[in-house]
Amino acid sequence: MATYDLEEQEQIEELKTWWKVHGALISAVVVALSVAVVGWQGWQWWDRTQSAQASQLYGELQRSLVQQDAKRVRLLAGELIDKYSGTAYAGMAAMLSGKVLVDAGDLKSAQAQLGWAAENAKDPGLRDLARLRQAIVLAEDKAYDEALKRLAVPPAPTFKPRYFEVQGDILTAQGKLAEARSAYDEAIKLLPAAATAGTPYREILEAKRDSGGVS
Repeated sequence: MATYDLEEQEQIEELKTWWKVHGALISAVVVALSVAVVGWQGWQWWDRTQSAQASQLYGELQRSLVQQDAKRVRLLAGELIDKYSGTAYAGMAAMLSGKVLVDAGDLKSAQAQLGWAAENAKDPGLRDLARLRQAIVLAEDKAYDEALKRLAVPPAPTFKPRYFEVQGDILTAQGKLAEARSAYDEAIKLLPAAATAGTPYREILEAKRDSGGVS
């Protein structure tokens, strides 16, 4: 049987006392950390599984798009949105489905798909693009005020010239030519420095502004 000197016995007693005071808290922290680690690993596995399954469905959707199978594109997009809305593929699928629906002349359904992407797509740039396309579709459906509301949401700088251009197009369609001219001017001001006079996009914007209508 082990024997301890007086100093060692005092240290042991201090350790026992300290453990009585703090042991329950330490045990709880250890358990909580263990649960967190297991939970994190489980979430990562679930996320990878979701992404892999969504990727497979998105590949099928792209093949259906190439084959011009509009019905299957819409079905697969719906499945991705319903089952895998937390993945990046859902937003991209909604965008492609919206394009197919526009081509088919179903503007109402296209608006719904693009609206979903505008609100839920994981990538901010994709949300900006979806909002822009939704505004264009709304304008084609003569819902001008609703279209302008979509464009009132500030996008990333890259999209700003295009947002103002579409605003100008809508205002022109409404007969608000002075406001349209201001929108085109804003679009021109926001063009990258490389887009100097004579570049095609600048010329298009200038033509729209100067003609008082969509060129």
